[in-house]
Amino acid sequence: MSALTIQSANSATRFIRSRPMLLLGLSLCAGLLGLALMSSIAFGAADIAFSDVWTALVAFNPESTEHLIIRTLRLPRAAVAGLVGAALAVAGALMQGLTRNPLADPGILGIETGAALGVVAAVYFLKIGSLYLYALFAFAGATLTAIAVYTLGSIGRGGPTPLKLTIAGAAFTALLSSLTTGILIFNQRTLDEVRFWLAGSVAGRDLNLLIQAAPYLLTGLVLALALGRQITTISLGDDVAKGLGQRTGWVKGLTAIATVLLAGGAVAVGGPIGFVGLVIPHAVRFLVGVDYRWILPYAALIGASFLVFSDVAARLVLRPTELPVGVMTALIGGPFFVYLVRWRVKR
Repeated sequence: MSALTIQSANSATRFIRSRPMLLLGLSLCAGLLGLALMSSIAFGAADIAFSDVWTALVAFNPESTEHLIIRTLRLPRAAVAGLVGAALAVAGALMQGLTRNPLADPGILGIETGAALGVVAAVYFLKIGSLYLYALFAFAGATLTAIAVYTLGSIGRGGPTPLKLTIAGAAFTALLSSLTTGILIFNQRTLDEVRFWLAGSVAGRDLNLLIQAAPYLLTGLVLALALGRQITTISLGDDVAKGLGQRTGWVKGLTAIATVLLAGGAVAVGGPIGFVGLVIPHAVRFLVGVDYRWILPYAALIGASFLVFSDVAARLVLRPTELPVGVMTALIGGPFFVYLVRWRVKR
């Protein structure tokens, strides 16, 4: 490749990733999310025209069956899917930046397996059957597991290094997964009650559950966006970050807190939904580069759109039967992730 061709390619890349173009891209992503939310409200077992969706939002008529469906069922479901998708995508981006591991996602700290064990144990020992209690025990399990992993990964010289966090997370994931599987194997009732939640789903979630989880998710998003510059620096390596005067211990601790709030809250509401936190950050880096000040807001918008569209597809593919959205994200995200890996290898 000639020097002129390389220079032209670099100039084109700088233009695409210039501040005005990135701001334009954010606007387009916001528009895509709006389209996804409208589609989620309109499509389902009974399709509703977009005009009726808009009327139900701005001029609600309690005597209209369609308006009641939109306000009480589909609007909360769309909002939950969008918020959970944004939280998982940003949590994945944070984990990949913190550990400098391109395969990292919220599962690397054992958050998803901790949440799953919390729900399964509560159903088995306490005989709970409420979705609100599922969320409470899931968040508690995710939080305790993340604290344990971070504590174990901080032992020894050097503090919580990416390698030690990865190893600690993998060890806890294997241990907790074994305990969860053991409970499910020996108790069929528990398996029957939590099967749909374990597959990952946003069906049946209402505004009360969203209100219950929103403070954790929104706090995590705000904290993550505030850490964009620091994550960019720390992703270059601890030595570089310390050389630039960054307090890496504080940054890692705050990043871990943001990840627990985001991933723990998302899993508590929607169950362990895979591939969102793994695939979306890779796709975003392809668009915006390596600056986390742009990666994180792009990941939030694209992750939200991805999960909402996945939920729409899960409702339509076998209509009137619904698939759990976790199954759909695996079907969509799996091949896309393979493509991303092959593309990175070729580069």
